[in-house]
Amino acid sequence: MVSLEEFENMAREIADTLPEEFYRELNGGLIVQEKRKLHPASVDDNLCILGEYHRDKYLGRFIVLYYGSYMQIYGHLSRRDLSKRLRKTILHEFRHHLESLAGEKELEVEDAIEIAEYKKRNG
Repeated sequence: MVSLEEFENMAREIADTLPEEFYRELNGGLIVQEKRKLHPASVDDNLCILGEYHRDKYLGRFIVLYYGSYMQIYGHLSRRDLSKRLRKTILHEFRHHLESLAGEKELEVEDAIEIAEYKKRNG
């Protein structure tokens, strides 16, 4: 299992590979929180939120990654495989950001469909 500090370094390394344009108006940047965050639709505490994109009237735009959620779901992975999974989440959250800037909601719709399918499978 990677430490919180290693996880933060992995996230920073991944974020540093992204084009500068991705950061336009992302004034709060990329934040790692130690906690695990459950999705409100979670059944039996089995649906964690790995990352979230936020648009806040006062705090601006920022991305949060949840170390505790990663450790619950992916804590058994090698550092390399965890990094791949983390990159996928970071790109997902940046897509939310870029779509938000463009006035699009395609990914929000895709996420809602995935949650509806989860609810259907898990009652």
